[in-house]
Amino acid sequence: MAKNYYDITLALAGICQSAHVVQQLAHQGVCPPDALQVSLRSLLDLNPRSTLAVYGDSEANLQFGLETLLAVLNSPSRQGLAAELTRYVLSLITLERKLNANNTAQDTLGQRIAGLERQLEHFDMESGTLIGAMAAIYVDVISPLGPRIQVAGSPAILQNSQIQNKVRAALLAGIRAAVLWQQVGGGRLQLMFSRTRLVNEASQILRRLNGTPV
Repeated sequence: MAKNYYDITLALAGICQSAHVVQQLAHQGVCPPDALQVSLRSLLDLNPRSTLAVYGDSEANLQFGLETLLAVLNSPSRQGLAAELTRYVLSLITLERKLNANNTAQDTLGQRIAGLERQLEHFDMESGTLIGAMAAIYVDVISPLGPRIQVAGSPAILQNSQIQNKVRAALLAGIRAAVLWQQVGGGRLQLMFSRTRLVNEASQILRRLNGTPV
């Protein structure tokens, strides 16, 4: 069966968006708020009618991730921020495979995310309470699967408990995107052998968003 590279690219952009949010939070203490919100909201739609529905039915909601995806795929550097982003993306994909092989962790994750939906009736998505609950899910369910993702950044910033919670919540959203990526036919071999196809697909979506003829 032919791969649907549109859906694969969207899901991979979702992983990249979470990874870049993590990186910016860790180094700067801030990130694009819309990108963070889109990533966090993706956690709540576990039975979407389409890949794009996970991200609010709008390609524009993944623009940050699509641009990050192109940067990761086109970067020749094995050092610095580009290499750091690549490490986060690959680590999220690895952790998702660990989750996929652990039925108990999957069941617990589903139960905990259902709890988030109940909390959302009383708190905003960006509230410290909700973000703290997401961070706790990552610590309790995902981190023990190992290997743990070592987040690099400013020590002073990373000591802030609110930043820590946002980072962990964004990593949880990255796991959700990695689950979606696998579901739509994504795989590690594409990152090695189908890079041109992924770059072309992401570029085409971005040109459409920017109003450039495709």
